[in-house]
Amino acid sequence: MHHHLSLRAKLIIMGSVMASLFLVALDQTIVSTALGRIVEQFNAFESLSWIVTAYLLTTTVTVPIAGKLSDLFGRRKLLLIGVAIFALGSLFSGLAGDINQLIIARAVQGIGGGIITANAFTIIGDLFAARERGKWQGLIGAVFGMSSVVGPLLGGWLTQGAQIGSLTTDWRWTFYINVPIAIVAFILIAVFCPSLKHDKKPRIDYRGATLLTLALSTLILAVDNTESIFSGLMDATGITLVALRAIMFSVVVLATAGFIYIERKADEPILPLHFFKNRNFVLIMGVAALFGSAFMGAILYLTQFNQQVYGATPTMSGLMLLPMVAGLMGTSITSGQIISRTGKYKIFMQVGIIISTVMIALLTTMHPDTPYWHEGLIMFFLGAGLGVVMPVMNLAVQSEFKQQDIGVATSSSQLFRGLGTTIGVAVFGAVLTAGLASHIGDMSQNAYIQTLKQSPVGSTMLKDTSDTNTLLNLNMHDTKQRITDNFQASISQLPLAAQERARDTFDGQQKQYNDTIVNAFSESLRGIFVTSAVLMAIAAVLVFSLKERVLAKASPNEAPGVE
Repeated sequence: MHHHLSLRAKLIIMGSVMASLFLVALDQTIVSTALGRIVEQFNAFESLSWIVTAYLLTTTVTVPIAGKLSDLFGRRKLLLIGVAIFALGSLFSGLAGDINQLIIARAVQGIGGGIITANAFTIIGDLFAARERGKWQGLIGAVFGMSSVVGPLLGGWLTQGAQIGSLTTDWRWTFYINVPIAIVAFILIAVFCPSLKHDKKPRIDYRGATLLTLALSTLILAVDNTESIFSGLMDATGITLVALRAIMFSVVVLATAGFIYIERKADEPILPLHFFKNRNFVLIMGVAALFGSAFMGAILYLTQFNQQVYGATPTMSGLMLLPMVAGLMGTSITSGQIISRTGKYKIFMQVGIIISTVMIALLTTMHPDTPYWHEGLIMFFLGAGLGVVMPVMNLAVQSEFKQQDIGVATSSSQLFRGLGTTIGVAVFGAVLTAGLASHIGDMSQNAYIQTLKQSPVGSTMLKDTSDTNTLLNLNMHDTKQRITDNFQASISQLPLAAQERARDTFDGQQKQYNDTIVNAFSESLRGIFVTSAVLMAIAAVLVFSLKERVLAKASPNEAPGVE
């Protein structure tokens, strides 16, 4: 089957697959730059978390199901459906008239994103013999790396109002921009991608899919922004957050148990349980989950470090990640090439994960006076380590299974990585909040906050002074700018000498506040980087226990039929 397609056709298919993946990877970073403006326009601060969670929820749930469906119905069909859904979701997100429409559109977009993610990595397994896959996995890794810098830059540029001809962009363009790219990808896939299908009669395991959906979505809601999402329910019923989470986790356990019970009997299980008898599969899933959480912990909080400690704008903080991306793209592409020549992948995972672990551990040495080059150097090597591990995980999983199971196997590793990320981010958020609370103490009596409470702009921002996000937001570059401009306007009527005195007092209060926050923040981050490094170290132990299979040069015997 690998022989029927010309190299040109394979290149075009991979180009269109990479374009659709780029959309999905870009989406995660581009939206974060637009969130502030969206919340302001819709005046819906309490729904902020849903904009992120809705997408995450549907993507996570879709990935394993889409992986299985593509094994049954062929990748081409599913990829086309995924790209179309993603484009529609993006279009409606851009057109949203209120916050609820936006949240629904984001959920739709997430379904498309999940289908694309599940299939993109699998197509490599279909088109290429095991040996050749390395190069392509490496390129896709590079696409992900690139999107993490392009996202914030493009997002910042569009959100702040770029001029394109006579048109001025706003946050809605961070969604609209997906549509033309998706249309091009759709046409290329429709024209060039063969229908990669198996001769099995498709039977969908609906009960398994339902229980898996229930388990995954409850899990995500129990860890991601639970407090803000269910605040209404908690007020109405008087249930505590701990009790609510306990109920949700018991639902997760019950649904998972039911899922396992059904999967044992299903003809075409969504996630075949015999996979878990394969030692390498279990190890790789563990690595994927740990890697996902540690990776996200590092990237997310480095961006925050840049904004809080160095006072970078969102756009700047994206640019400051460039050393990491340079490292990631470099090793991702190179290691892919070498693996394709040698057929050996384990040594790359070992070296990559050790470098990553050491670099994340070194992040704990950063403090407010650390010069940027110190961070940049660590980031470069961290990127280099991550860039090797990311693509190789998929290769390792694919080499364990026959062609007809490759979709489920690959999407499982995406699923575990996604779950690791979600749970990791939730845990890190809790670590950060606890750290800030203990380092800052009670801020309600702080002079700067008292001053802000009397100003019109401050009183809306400061609904809750015990909320860490509020306190951190006051330290953000754009917010500080707005507060200072407002203060300037409010004292402009006073005589000059009084203006100067007021400004000095204000500047002193602001500086003292910012120093408190920055110190508390960088102390708390240390906890996150330590946790992250420990997770990465456990992943490293798992990597060393993998049994390597040298990747085959020839095409697999059981190639699916091409129509």
